[in-house]
Amino acid sequence: MLINAKTILEKLNPHNKVNYDSVLKEVIANWQAESARPKLLIHSCCAPCSTYVLEYLAQYADITIYFANSNIHPRVEYEYRSVVQQKFIADFNQKTGHNVQFLEAPYQPAEFIKKVEHLRDAPEGGERCHICYKMRLDLAAIKAQELGFDYFASALTLSPKKNSQKINELGFEIQEIFSVNYLPSDFKKNNGYKRSIELCKEYDVYRQCYCGCIFAAKAQGVDLKNVIKLAKQGLQK
Repeated sequence: MLINAKTILEKLNPHNKVNYDSVLKEVIANWQAESARPKLLIHSCCAPCSTYVLEYLAQYADITIYFANSNIHPRVEYEYRSVVQQKFIADFNQKTGHNVQFLEAPYQPAEFIKKVEHLRDAPEGGERCHICYKMRLDLAAIKAQELGFDYFASALTLSPKKNSQKINELGFEIQEIFSVNYLPSDFKKNNGYKRSIELCKEYDVYRQCYCGCIFAAKAQGVDLKNVIKLAKQGLQK
């Protein structure tokens, strides 16, 4: 039987910060001991964050990337990131011999805005982002349960700008609601983020200049007209 990572957490000192990378390694060691190759549904926020995640986990599990990102604005940028994600998966499969699959959730930006509009002025990395993490993890858990995956996970923990502790806490909370296990991670560890940059160069993957939502883009002074222009050009290639 595949291990529930929560059983590992229960053995740890609750007063100490959890090293989720170590927890993931223990889960993988269990798979290997059981000669198991589980099915993972991994939420991916973008192709760059999926690069190292796939290189790392595809050797141990059968993976489907779930592109569920209604937070991304504008629509043409969302469409471009989706295309880039699919191209990277195809190129990765061709180069490595793996068979990573792709699924995409409906693009429903109005649902995202409804959940976070009252936090439009919240700082990046704060409560608005936490709601966004949860929204996408919820979708991943629902789809994983629906399709019979062994675990759901997220590539979000690769980014140094994302709160991995919060993401993992939310993942385990969501696990309690659904009949599918959450796979914890901290992919930025072991130079994961650095490796993702190298892989983006190797595979010629577009690396966006902002996380995705209109609130973050405005706070960072992102030129959305230029974003639209570049996305349209990218889609025409």
